[in-house]
Amino acid sequence: MIDSYPPGDDAELAATAAQAGANVVRDLYGRHLARIDKGGGDFATAADVAAEQVILDILRNARPHDAVLGEESGQTGAADRQWLVDPLCGTLNYAVGTMLVAVNVALRGGPAAVADPFTGELFITDGHTARLRHHGAETPLTPTSAARLVDVNLDPPFPSAPGFRPVDLLAHPGFAEHFRPRVVSTTLALTWVATGKRAAYLTDGGDLSTNLHFAAGIALCQTAGCVVTGIDGAPLGPTTRGLLAAADPETHAHLLALIHDRT
Repeated sequence: MIDSYPPGDDAELAATAAQAGANVVRDLYGRHLARIDKGGGDFATAADVAAEQVILDILRNARPHDAVLGEESGQTGAADRQWLVDPLCGTLNYAVGTMLVAVNVALRGGPAAVADPFTGELFITDGHTARLRHHGAETPLTPTSAARLVDVNLDPPFPSAPGFRPVDLLAHPGFAEHFRPRVVSTTLALTWVATGKRAAYLTDGGDLSTNLHFAAGIALCQTAGCVVTGIDGAPLGPTTRGLLAAADPETHAHLLALIHDRT
């Protein structure tokens, strides 16, 4: 039963909620879905709304006293424990038929889960271990920079400009010598750093540690042993600029040096 989760099973609750949202996203894929305009070129689809509703129902049934911040529904409840829900990260990808999306569910400062609706992969952390659940088996997440692939988020806004723009990094000769760029418009790419599919992930912005788009991926990376800071190298927090998640200290230091060189 959904409402039978004890407090210690927040990781399993996050996993259940993320998987349920992913099921909705997958089931509605390819249909002509109504778009909900958010302004500034941003929009949600009926799949975003439906997936979030399923996730919220699970969280509220299991943890009725917790607060929830949803991408589409906003804040509900007021409590020290707050769930952060991004029901469909990569809406534009999804709307044009690209299967690069993620469903993110995180307890602020605690357990989290990221689900890939199309591969069936479910990434889970309880704050102590980070693991992949796929086809009934679980394996630990093992970051590695062997791929040399670095995802750089090029979506605006760019609050660090003109001092630094993520696109500037791609033009740096030192970047091409050591890494290969990738641009994936979903925080699934952040989760891939924890799995070893990516050497690093970088995005500009403010404090993303409690951002509902990034919180689950950050939790997975931190638990898996990645080096996670702002793009200025500072620990994540209210004054942090953006996000740099790297598979190991050497990769993190190298990218940080290139960023500083551009600024």
